[in-house]
Amino acid sequence: MSGETAPPLARSTLDRAAHRRTDPAWLAEAWLRGRVLVLDSTAEGRTLVRTDVSPPALVLLGAGDLPAGSEAAAMFLGVEPDGVPVFAVDVALPDLPGTRAVGLRDVGHLLSDRDAGLFTTALALLNWHLRHGYTSATGTPTEMDEAGWSRIDRNGERIWPRTDPAMIVLVHDGVDGLEGRCLLGNNAAWPSTPGQRRFSCLAGYVEPGESAEAAVLREVREEVGVGVERIAYVGSQAWPFPGSLMLGFLATADPEDPVRLDPTEIAYARWFTRAEIGAALAGRTVDVGGGTRLVLPPPASIALFLIHKWLDGWVDAGR
Repeated sequence: MSGETAPPLARSTLDRAAHRRTDPAWLAEAWLRGRVLVLDSTAEGRTLVRTDVSPPALVLLGAGDLPAGSEAAAMFLGVEPDGVPVFAVDVALPDLPGTRAVGLRDVGHLLSDRDAGLFTTALALLNWHLRHGYTSATGTPTEMDEAGWSRIDRNGERIWPRTDPAMIVLVHDGVDGLEGRCLLGNNAAWPSTPGQRRFSCLAGYVEPGESAEAAVLREVREEVGVGVERIAYVGSQAWPFPGSLMLGFLATADPEDPVRLDPTEIAYARWFTRAEIGAALAGRTVDVGGGTRLVLPPPASIALFLIHKWLDGWVDAGR
């Protein structure tokens, strides 16, 4: 991840071609010549990748490879640079030789820009549909419309996909070199694994009427009792588990400020040096107490992207 200019799930080559979503004739023709990404909602939105190539590549099928009637619930993702339309459907994954089922968390960082964009968009859209079978206004059932980009009830009331903004911040001390430190936390809701403990950046949802920067200030103060300064926006990526947009920041804090945990949110928090983070990324054991090994965020996350930015010495846009 080091040296990457964009978070791992913020990559795409697809033209979403939104003007086609309300053109039934074009969509019907496009389905017959298009490529289709199969996601299985009963398997946590997993899809197939080829096993004969490295890095992994998505398996896209043709309309004729799918169960009859699949087009009725097809989600139109867009048009590829070669002019071929792409759809996604929620059906059981076929048993194809030379393939394996994977989740976006598993392979998102390994996929090409094209495949990362397709998988992320398809999963975000699928998860929105799964959560909006009924309208919140009247409680009446809704059905998919506009090629998957809205849902409508029997009275004609329409809802569109929503994304929940959340901030995530790598808090650091502003010091260069191996002795520079960052503040990471272990979320109280994460499952525990004997002998290891995962630490990550601090994060939280942006509340109504609040800016993303204000959310950074509030969440850090609430979770670990530390005040931050020099808040710098780094980048964003979708996190469709189930439907967030992660807004990534770096910010500075004084390591001498006492860390006061909100135990309902954070089970553990501590400062780590660049030397410790570098050692953990290199696969060496970093003890976080009692023989427990440090585990860092997964490579598809924006959290690890932010850690790499800090590790490599990036502090703010003006540096």
